[in-house]
Amino acid sequence: MLSPQQLFDRLAALGIAHTTVEHAPVFTVEEAKTHRGVLPGHHIKNLFLRNKKEEMWLVVALEDRAIDLKRLGEKLGAGRLSFGSPERLARYLGVEPGSVTPFAVINDTDHKVTLVLDEGLKAGGPVNAHPLTNTMTSALSLADLLRFFEATGHRPTWLDLG
Repeated sequence: MLSPQQLFDRLAALGIAHTTVEHAPVFTVEEAKTHRGVLPGHHIKNLFLRNKKEEMWLVVALEDRAIDLKRLGEKLGAGRLSFGSPERLARYLGVEPGSVTPFAVINDTDHKVTLVLDEGLKAGGPVNAHPLTNTMTSALSLADLLRFFEATGHRPTWLDLG
């Protein structure tokens, strides 16, 4: 599994610019709002989900979205969704709870996790995400984030999560 520096090296190799700030560890959206300072752009929350068939999703939504797992499961055709365990999270995405991030798909080399993005992310501004650790936040353009996903072989599914 990659370290934040290895992620930054990969971003550099792809020609993707980012701005990163360090802060106290955050585990919730509310903690992030308190510790991140003033960072322009979209702030997100990330849900690592699974169903009974062992299928998995990483859902990236605007931080203030209320996500109804029953409705989301219906939209995805996934049936009943639940949160993936910390062990499953570490095995497939290489991160710990509190550090879930869209960047973690870089560790999903077998493409077992489906990436789902909130349509709200298309409305301008950079996207702020943890670079594989919850002690930093990195900002990059949506176009660059999409190039990163393409480089990892993860084509996102876009959903209106509003």
